Amino acid sequence: MSALSKRRLRTWIRLLRLTRSVEADLRDYLRTAHDTTLPRFDVMAALYRQHGDVTMSELSRMLLVSNGNATAVVDRLEKDGFARRTPSPGDRRTVHVALTDAGIAAFESMATGHEDKLDGLLDRLTEADLDSLRDILRRALPDADPSHTPAHAVADKEPT
Repeated sequence: MSALSKRRLRTWIRLLRLTRSVEADLRDYLRTAHDTTLPRFDVMAALYRQHGDVTMSELSRMLLVSNGNATAVVDRLEKDGFARRTPSPGDRRTVHVALTDAGIAAFESMATGHEDKLDGLLDRLTEADLDSLRDILRRALPDADPSHTPAHAVADKEPT
């Protein structure tokens, strides 16, 4: 194993440790402050970003989970009045799901606290650190375009 290979392995372990630590803190925050789970938050976030109905299959693809997992979370959201399902008029097998007004309000409250919590967890990173980290992580992605110009090299930066 080369020295570079060992450094990549150590870097992966650090990334994994950071991810697990932040995720554990966020799970705890959502449980204690909002009596909810990270999967529920993720489903609500996906629905919120869509600004309307999505099919259950689309939701599963967005979240990279099985239809069964998405269905179980939506079942609980629907029971709590945060989501509604509507059958597709053209295809009885297709069901659309969206947040209710109560779901939107609950998500917006959770999202504000989630962002504040995450900001506190990563508050040692400067804007320059975040820009560098974003560019490095983009290059590390398996489908990264090797000709990608780093964001700091162009006039109109993409927001992080």
